[in-house]
Amino acid sequence: MMPAATPALPLVTIVAICHNHAPFLREALDSILAQTYPQVEVLLVDNASTDGSVGILQEYAARNPAWQLQLHPQNLGLCRAFNEAYRSSRGEFLIDFATDDVLLPDRLARQVAFFQQLPSTAGMVYSNAELIDEQGCHLRYHIRQRQGKPFPAPASGWVFAEVLRRYFISTPTIMMRRATLDELHGYDETLYYEDFDFWVRASRHWQFYFLDAVTTRKRQHGRAMSRGAYRPGDPHLRSTLAICHKAWALCQTGEERDALAIRVRWEMRQAARWGSYGAAAAYFALLQQTGRATMLDQLVGRAARLLSRFQGKTW
Repeated sequence: MMPAATPALPLVTIVAICHNHAPFLREALDSILAQTYPQVEVLLVDNASTDGSVGILQEYAARNPAWQLQLHPQNLGLCRAFNEAYRSSRGEFLIDFATDDVLLPDRLARQVAFFQQLPSTAGMVYSNAELIDEQGCHLRYHIRQRQGKPFPAPASGWVFAEVLRRYFISTPTIMMRRATLDELHGYDETLYYEDFDFWVRASRHWQFYFLDAVTTRKRQHGRAMSRGAYRPGDPHLRSTLAICHKAWALCQTGEERDALAIRVRWEMRQAARWGSYGAAAAYFALLQQTGRATMLDQLVGRAARLLSRFQGKTW
């Protein structure tokens, strides 16, 4: 009797996006080469780097002919750069990999094996991350342990309300099912950043699952996109507000609307704290629309409106 055929392993696409990551790039690309999982498609994308990153990417592409290299002479923004690569890819699963981070060697193998145990409605797997500094030294873990268990507890399953309520997903640890991205038509290219919007739209119809393992080293440094996310003029502000409006349109239950109000309240107060009064006033208007503004919210929101007018800034 012939032995049963071993099922083919699914292809995983790594979209490695670089913008001025030269000091960290070799370590990031070496971590792709170190993966124990054999079925990998690699797309290297440079978003108009000016620091020598292009030469390093060309070197690795020459040494690894199966890797595809996309060099953009102008910065397309993260969302569009990812979409162009994703649309040319073939993987059943995808990883959006910023090349200042590091993949641990068993990252792909563990996440694929976990995905294969999950229902077909599972659209995303995420895990824990080790946060490191510019020199690669340990800072802490994204999800800490309390009495041997992750704390605060990550959410799994239908997590739409949790995604609205709190930040618990470490973006660099995500592996996405291609069908989920296909349904969403990729990232929203009108936005400055991708993760919160993807979580909101995907979790409405797809389940998210937490793999309790450290799979990625996430680098913290002063050039990271999110460092000034609440300061006046930062493009994160408009994108986050737009995502909150999209989320409001997707809410179906009182619990989900309560969860969104918690998020909008937090965003309003952070914007006000950093002097982005026009943004804070815009968040207050959305919070009023939810019908969940408290007395303190009224004080913060109205003060933000006055200060925004005093600054002469419109939103």
